[in-house]
Amino acid sequence: MERVKRMFLKLLYAASDITESKKGLAEKVNKVFLPSKEQIGRLVKRSAKSSKGFVEWVREQGIEGGTKEEINMRLSMTSHTKDPDQATLSRAHRRWMELPVKFVYIPVKDMMANVPGFRALYSQCHIHFEEVYPDIIDRVFLPALKGQPDRDRKRILELLQEAMEGKVITKNEEFFLKNKQGELEFTLLAEGIRKLALLWVLIQNGTLLKGSMLCWDEPETNLNPRLMKTVISILIELQRMGVQVFLSTHDYVILKELDLQTEEKDSVKYHAFSRDESSAEIVVNSTDHYLDISPNAIDETFGDLVDREITRSMGGS
Repeated sequence: MERVKRMFLKLLYAASDITESKKGLAEKVNKVFLPSKEQIGRLVKRSAKSSKGFVEWVREQGIEGGTKEEINMRLSMTSHTKDPDQATLSRAHRRWMELPVKFVYIPVKDMMANVPGFRALYSQCHIHFEEVYPDIIDRVFLPALKGQPDRDRKRILELLQEAMEGKVITKNEEFFLKNKQGELEFTLLAEGIRKLALLWVLIQNGTLLKGSMLCWDEPETNLNPRLMKTVISILIELQRMGVQVFLSTHDYVILKELDLQTEEKDSVKYHAFSRDESSAEIVVNSTDHYLDISPNAIDETFGDLVDREITRSMGGS
């Protein structure tokens, strides 16, 4: 289900990004997924014959008077659709574009150590990178907000600085971690520390503020297990600050930390993707409680590991 979760996050990101970038939805989806030869129809489920497919997004928008407005838009195409301009956009897409959403997508691969020269290369040459990578680089280069951070931002920034043991500075498109040892270039840092640094920069420059959205694809990748508690505590604090967070993970510790650290006042929902055996279709089960996640391949695999360890310690085979 890894591919499904990643597609879900990218679709969320594409639909939100166009409200600020004003790009066409089909064009953005194509750049985010980057199918072979950029033929958008390759995103449709493969079959022996020509097949049709669509994606529909729905969002609730608060309006005056405390009520909510439901807005949806749909992107339709066939497996033979080659150019994004040939895809069909319907429903309330104009209304969708009128209401900007500040959205950040953090991909699995870290880019902060590879920033120097990347933006110029990407803008001038045709290089095979999904657009989520230049997008996140553009966001880290936004200038810091003026004035002192408010109490919530200050607390999160301090948590990150303690975990990183320093602050982030930039020189000629190159990032450094400034601490007691001096200025350490990001190429010399562990990738997990660079992920924390990325969060620090996005909070410092105001990209992650109340009303914004964050998609983080597998934060546990290359992350020291000791830092997982810190990462989850920061994500929970962002949620309390009014940032909507979408998290994709395969890691038991990440899930369990989320379960242990959240309180009744927190708004957390778990979604489990699986494939229906009879129809072969993807289904999603959602719950507000960790123990009710079903199916839960992460928990089942961890439980099996514990059972095997107990069996071996007792002299079993």
